Amino acid sequence: MSDISGKGTASAGAVPAGRQSQVAGIDVGGTFTDLVLFDSEHGTVRLAKTPTTLENQSIGVLNALEAAEADIAALDLIVHGTTTTTNAVLERNLCRTGLVTTAGFRDILELGRRTRPQAYGMKGSFRPIIPRDLRLEVAERMDAAGKVVTPLDEAGLRAALDELVGKGCEALVIHFLHSYANPAHELRAAEIAAEIWPNGNVTIGHALLSESREFERGVTAAVNASVQPLLRRYVERLADQLAARGYRHDVLVMNGNGGMVSAKHVSAEAAKTVMSGPASGVMAAAYTGRRAGMPDLITYDMGGTSTDVALIRNAEPAVSNEIEIEYAMPIHVPMVDVRTVGAGGGSIARITPAGLLQVGPESAGAVPGPICYGRGGTLPTISDANMLLGRLNPARLSSVPGGPTLDGIAAIFEEKLGRALGTDAIGAAAAVIRIANARMADAVRMVSVSLGEDPRDFALFAFGGAGPLHSTAIARELGIPKVLTPSRPGITNALGCVVADLRHDFVNSVNRPLAMVDIEMVHALFARQSEEGRRLIDKEAVKIRDIREIVSVDMQFIGQTHLLRVPLDGPAPSIEELQARFEKAYFQRFRVELPDIRASLVNVNTSVIGRRAEIDLSLLIDREGRKGTLDEALTGTRNVWFGTWCETPVYWRDHLPPTADIIGPAIVEQMDTTIIIEPGDRATQDADGNLIIHISQDGHAGGAQ
Repeated sequence: MSDISGKGTASAGAVPAGRQSQVAGIDVGGTFTDLVLFDSEHGTVRLAKTPTTLENQSIGVLNALEAAEADIAALDLIVHGTTTTTNAVLERNLCRTGLVTTAGFRDILELGRRTRPQAYGMKGSFRPIIPRDLRLEVAERMDAAGKVVTPLDEAGLRAALDELVGKGCEALVIHFLHSYANPAHELRAAEIAAEIWPNGNVTIGHALLSESREFERGVTAAVNASVQPLLRRYVERLADQLAARGYRHDVLVMNGNGGMVSAKHVSAEAAKTVMSGPASGVMAAAYTGRRAGMPDLITYDMGGTSTDVALIRNAEPAVSNEIEIEYAMPIHVPMVDVRTVGAGGGSIARITPAGLLQVGPESAGAVPGPICYGRGGTLPTISDANMLLGRLNPARLSSVPGGPTLDGIAAIFEEKLGRALGTDAIGAAAAVIRIANARMADAVRMVSVSLGEDPRDFALFAFGGAGPLHSTAIARELGIPKVLTPSRPGITNALGCVVADLRHDFVNSVNRPLAMVDIEMVHALFARQSEEGRRLIDKEAVKIRDIREIVSVDMQFIGQTHLLRVPLDGPAPSIEELQARFEKAYFQRFRVELPDIRASLVNVNTSVIGRRAEIDLSLLIDREGRKGTLDEALTGTRNVWFGTWCETPVYWRDHLPPTADIIGPAIVEQMDTTIIIEPGDRATQDADGNLIIHISQDGHAGGAQ
């Protein structure tokens, strides 16, 4: 995708003149709310990790600010990653939403694409976002070329809207067939809805997603409408609470595309905040990797329940507008392409009826959690396996008096796993780690090998509370030469909120064979997208240093279903250039040439990005705490299982000297994670405090053999 740079300015007067010196990034996770506060004027950073308050996330945000002893009135900018919409969609805790659609098409959201919840076997269930009694039909029709076939029945529309209001709907979707080709009926319906609907929670399908495929467009609009009131109430409540404590500026909210948008505008396109948490971590990885001279990364974020992986090429995360977050739930707005597997620190290990060891996807969660947390957990998990193998420090995890001992955990592993596997507790724990590593390595393959990329061309960016425990073994299995571990892996998502840029993505459908495309019309679409993106960035109350644009097209061979994203050098391509670039991208992806099949241009895409000022990541580790030698950073030794027991040095990361050079085996502990350096591997430290682990490819098989 091309990178077209140009100078731009944010709206004047929103922020006082001068640099935005105090910037707070706050990410709300399922268990913890993380905060990082950069004060560039004084060269300091404050960190906080507080429990997430699921019943009202704003309380956890305020608690994190209080824990960091932040002067809220002095903050210049707050950037917030939220799971409000993600949780609402996954848990189906949605607002009552009504739909008006073209006569004969009320069941599109339920019919979908004739797929099944389970790939094998006639089983599974599906519940559409909007129930059938709240999906009403209106006489109107456009054809695929945008020609009016049936005029809009305005009286019928008014009756449908009155019925939905009477049924207690809080949000409305207007979704007409072929509105991407001609939105006139949707626009007129929106004018009528403005007279009748009791609030502003109205989603117009083509305004959110102007592309063909009515099922995907309808589901995206339905998701947007059903979470819009929830997000609006949340951000307004948070803004009011911050204002009451003296905060005078705008709050920015992370979008799933890795950019940010003002809290004042975010609810209008609420669907774009789905997956904002994983996106912020990927943006932090891209930023960190670029500064470290490693622009090509595979991100690996392992938390308590799941592992998220993504691909970054040339410091630019892969973005897709074909994400399906669960069965029959496609959200076709641009999002960072993150793949997830159910393997986290709390993933439960069990023996299947067939006598096989299975790890995950079930998780012990935060409560009761793994056995080693001392909160009542009784089932063996990945974290417990790491504890038994000496990889985790027992004193740092369970502070409960009379909590579980290593002998107690070992007894459970032997009883529940070891006997069936014909091994002892240590052998069972090592098997759990091997199985978990294999599943997570498969997730890495999903974003690399399956997309035509060689993982050996990338570095592995390990973060999350558990990621650095497993990263070296996964890198070795995939032939990845280096692991980049940031200075604060456990708060990387919060860091992503601080370093992310402003971003607006645009997609417009063309959906014609390439030979029939009016190329001047394509150029005009790119120009309109650019103009609108710059206008929206100019509205944001945040200082930027410049604006850049990324342009691409989505193409396919005629007769195919799936799209292929094709990057462009600029917004004025020729027909010949589009054909050549598509053929090249298709061959790179599938290693197949199809010279006799015609190509089709489906969508044109522009991302307009307002880049913010640089952040000095070296501030994340206090320079005053660093020691002069590696020996001074040593906190002790302990036995760790690396196929055999090894007496392994343990270092405190905040004390590592700037020139640290560690030969494995070694363990590096810090506030938010534990890092494993396996035998034969070597770890060095760069100017930003990142640990770069060079993987030995001499046949060593990993830390839990």
